[in-house]
Amino acid sequence: MTDQPLAGQVAVVTGAAKNIGRETAMMLAADGASVVTNGKTDEAAAKAAVAEIEAAGGRAIHHMADIADPDQAEGLIAAAVDAFGRLDILVLNAGIRRQHSIIEIPLEEWREVMTMDLESPFVLAKAAIPHMLENGHGRIVTLGGTSAHTGNVGRAHVGAAKMGLLSLTRSIAMEFGPQGITANMVAPGHIDTVRGDAAGERSSSGAGRPIGRMGTTVEIAAMIRHLCRPEGAYITGQCLHVDGGIYLGGA
Repeated sequence: MTDQPLAGQVAVVTGAAKNIGRETAMMLAADGASVVTNGKTDEAAAKAAVAEIEAAGGRAIHHMADIADPDQAEGLIAAAVDAFGRLDILVLNAGIRRQHSIIEIPLEEWREVMTMDLESPFVLAKAAIPHMLENGHGRIVTLGGTSAHTGNVGRAHVGAAKMGLLSLTRSIAMEFGPQGITANMVAPGHIDTVRGDAAGERSSSGAGRPIGRMGTTVEIAAMIRHLCRPEGAYITGQCLHVDGGIYLGGA
């Protein structure tokens, strides 16, 4: 494999200003991809990510967009194609967490989570796939969460959206695999990230996981990168749990 196996390819990474998205953008750029980093509000962080990629010799731009707005989501894909002439990789990392008991979730909050965590990936994928079909090649990676599979008190809406996203991911894999497009989900466990107040407290579940520590953003981004590299071409329709064994242990 060459030092830059993604040379000539173009990637869009949502939620790339920090945490898993930022680390993923860095890795894809290091592999030779031209990267479009997306953020919603923290433009300084988005610009800093681009500056770091460029300082390392990579190519990147940032594009601020609220991807919960369909027009802005479609505009993100258009911006990538306008800037770099094509689109090969779509990493659907951005999402929101809210935390309430099922009987206390306001309907507006349920809809907010569904819009951001399920509808916006649909809109983005729908806009991106035609460009991938032109290339005869594409990689779509969605971000799920182990707690969606095990159940989690306080996040019924997040879990429901992520399981819907898994179904969407697998449908993309089935429909467009013959045209060279793969689609997979990476489901992180407890990852050491910076979280907003609205996400609520970290879950205490999984304390007895086989690997007795939190995961890192590097470990999640490395799996995403693997799925985008040539050696990931025979993996599609899968949900890959990178969680220290939480799902295995049923914790």
